[in-house]
Amino acid sequence: MTVSKTQVAIIGGGPSGLLLSQLLHLKGIETVVLERQTREYVLGRIRAGVLERGFVALMHEAQCAERMDREGEVHEGFVISDNKVMHHIDLEGLTGGDTVMVYGQTEVTRDLYDARERMGGIVIHEAADVQPHAMTTDAPYVTYTKDGESHRIDCDFIVGADGFHGVSRKSIPAGQIREYEKVYPFGWLGILSETKPVHDELIYARSERGFALCSLRSQVLSRYYVQVPLTDKVEDWSDDRFWEELKSRLPEEVAARLETGPSIEKSIAPLRSFVCEPMRYGNLFLAGDAAHIVPPTGAKGLNSAASDIHYLYHGLVAHYAEGDSSGLDAYSDTALRRVWKAQRFSWWMTSMLHNFPDHPEFDQKIQNIELEYFLASEAARTSLAENYVGLPF
Repeated sequence: MTVSKTQVAIIGGGPSGLLLSQLLHLKGIETVVLERQTREYVLGRIRAGVLERGFVALMHEAQCAERMDREGEVHEGFVISDNKVMHHIDLEGLTGGDTVMVYGQTEVTRDLYDARERMGGIVIHEAADVQPHAMTTDAPYVTYTKDGESHRIDCDFIVGADGFHGVSRKSIPAGQIREYEKVYPFGWLGILSETKPVHDELIYARSERGFALCSLRSQVLSRYYVQVPLTDKVEDWSDDRFWEELKSRLPEEVAARLETGPSIEKSIAPLRSFVCEPMRYGNLFLAGDAAHIVPPTGAKGLNSAASDIHYLYHGLVAHYAEGDSSGLDAYSDTALRRVWKAQRFSWWMTSMLHNFPDHPEFDQKIQNIELEYFLASEAARTSLAENYVGLPF
């Protein structure tokens, strides 16, 4: 077995793990990132594209923002369509100047990979059988196999940023964590197409036929979603059927200018809310989807992961630079306070804009009046805007 040593071993080579590795590298803290898949596989994942102001600031601090600033799109607001009537949400005006950045997670990940490669960062792909050990001791370590050979990395801390299905959370004894989960009775069917976006801002549409979202990755790459039953399969949906269903949920003037084309990616994602507590076990720290999942309605998945990285990064820097471990000791409680706020916001957006086939008539009436009140109240719109651009760290 080959044995090596680092200060922080990071399990998971997605944007969370790469961002933490990059930030720590700039502070002189050694890391090794272990990723089960190939780089090409990671970059092939189609994910979120709306970045909070705090995430944008972290990318600048990580010295990875040049392409994002050049190619990303600053959005000052978005649209909610209620039964085909358009209502503009002025994020910038409601928050006193805050905006969001539309820039795909794939591009974020690519920029972080390039930075790690440029600075000689160690990212080990196709690391199989990854397993953290001795997490409650002062000498934790991680083992893995690659190309048939066994390896061990001794470290001070382990960070589990390996997603919902990863090994990190599963390595914590059942009695040491508590899990909270809500499963929604529908999913999102999404397609990616090389077409001009139908609108210069995102459109969240609620209609009698169900929810729809018009999003974008660039001016030549569009991302669209429609709410579907959990029993639906991708094979049930031809491109033509998808476009017709999307049009039926949008205002007529929007549907009329919708540019259609062949999908280059199509998938159905079930909607789930999930949190595990605490986010630390000994010297193992969980971050991102390893610890929490949100429905995508509020664009909080990647952004919640980034807030974890913010707290963990500052805690690790204080530990190594000043011998101050208070940030690490408070990490779980601090991160979870913001996580639960993101959960509340995502649940609220999802509950207000989707059709719930199992809701009794009373709940449907409450849902209708909730949206009517929100659209008429500047205070309610301000609350949404503050959450959408990102609560302060």
